[in-house]
Amino acid sequence: MGKPRMIILIRHAQSEGNKNREIHQLIPDHRVKLTEDGWVQAEDAGRRLRSLLKPDDTLQFYTSPYRRTRETTEGILRTLTSSSESGAPSPFNRHAIKVYEEPRLREQDFGNFQPCSSEMERMWQERADYGHFFYRIPNGESAADAYDRVSGFNETLWRSFGEADFPSVCVLVTHGLMTRVFLMKWYHWSVEYFEDLRNVNHCEFIIMDKNIDNGKYLLKSELRTWSELKKQRALEAAKANADAPQPHHPVVDPKRRNTLSQFLPNSQPTSNPLPPRKWGGCVAGCDHKHDRYPRRKLQAQPPIVAEKQQYEGEDHPIAHQEEGGPTTNESISPTTPNTLPIRPGKTPTQLFAEHYGGTDSGAPTPHERPSDGDGSGESDYFDSNAVLPSRRAQPGAAKRPPRRKPTEEDLERWANESGMGSGKRADALGDEPEEGEEEEEEEGEKLEEQEKHDKSLRGSVY
Repeated sequence: MGKPRMIILIRHAQSEGNKNREIHQLIPDHRVKLTEDGWVQAEDAGRRLRSLLKPDDTLQFYTSPYRRTRETTEGILRTLTSSSESGAPSPFNRHAIKVYEEPRLREQDFGNFQPCSSEMERMWQERADYGHFFYRIPNGESAADAYDRVSGFNETLWRSFGEADFPSVCVLVTHGLMTRVFLMKWYHWSVEYFEDLRNVNHCEFIIMDKNIDNGKYLLKSELRTWSELKKQRALEAAKANADAPQPHHPVVDPKRRNTLSQFLPNSQPTSNPLPPRKWGGCVAGCDHKHDRYPRRKLQAQPPIVAEKQQYEGEDHPIAHQEEGGPTTNESISPTTPNTLPIRPGKTPTQLFAEHYGGTDSGAPTPHERPSDGDGSGESDYFDSNAVLPSRRAQPGAAKRPPRRKPTEEDLERWANESGMGSGKRADALGDEPEEGEEEEEEEGEKLEEQEKHDKSLRGSVY
């Protein structure tokens, strides 16, 4: 059928949260159910919907997944599909009505369990000052966020209108704010007009009727606005003042007038006007510049002594240091402010260069690797009892001697030890192959070459 002839938006019936807002402190918003009056409103909405429909109309419902909207839909369908009070059967079969739960029609998220009533009242006042559309509930969402997901639903709904078997009447059972946001997106209303709209009553019908000439939907229902309410109240107040009798002020003889007034000051003290509410910044006045946040005291590390290095031969990388170098024990000063503090109860340990990042971490080259210090890691490059200074520069500490650049003899010796350039091949673990494995590898290479030739264009027989 294409586009439905009518779109009806219905706000849910009265819920326990509408009757007592403090219930949201204990029950999640999506689990709040209808009251007894709410069930009566939902069933009455089903009778009113039945009077609007034609006997040959087909229906499709989209409902929010919240409990109060699903129960409202159930109450509407109960009276819509049942026999009327006069006993006439309903032309609408319950099994022929399609009902879909649409999460994008859910209520604006107010942030899980709500705080106390005083905090919620302060939040509503703050939202009124900031603006209902852009104000985001703490841990929740704003009306602008709800507008985004409703926009996606509108696009989905519009695409479904292209189906040939789409029903003739589409009913959306949702919430008050979502109804206004839906209309704002559909009719391209401004934010200012959305702010001026009042909420929709429980089970109130917002009817959008399709124009046969151009296929557009006209809003038949009238929405209430705050500006019209203010004008109405101003007219009522002016009419009440005009009808009220004017007070009579009798003329008092100046000679008999109270003379105590001459002793009063000329200007009577009046109460100070209430300052405007201030939500952002520091409400009670900014005093942060006087705050002092104490820092943790730094603990000093014990001094580390750089012992005299013992060299066994000229191959040591620092064997050729200049004369007059540090040959006596020199102590390193305690921790300076540049070092990190030590946690209480932790034993201070000295971090060597290999514990830091960069090129000194991981597995160093043979001429850079220090000994483990237990005598088992003796090498030709470092003394096992040598203590390396910290990487951080300490004032008064022994300077690290410069490293000697490797000579050509070192490079040649390292190349011979590694086996590079000798033609030897290693297995997956890096071990040298045994004597019989080299012949097997040569035969394997010949088989691979023969296989490549068979699979090539010249040797292929496929």
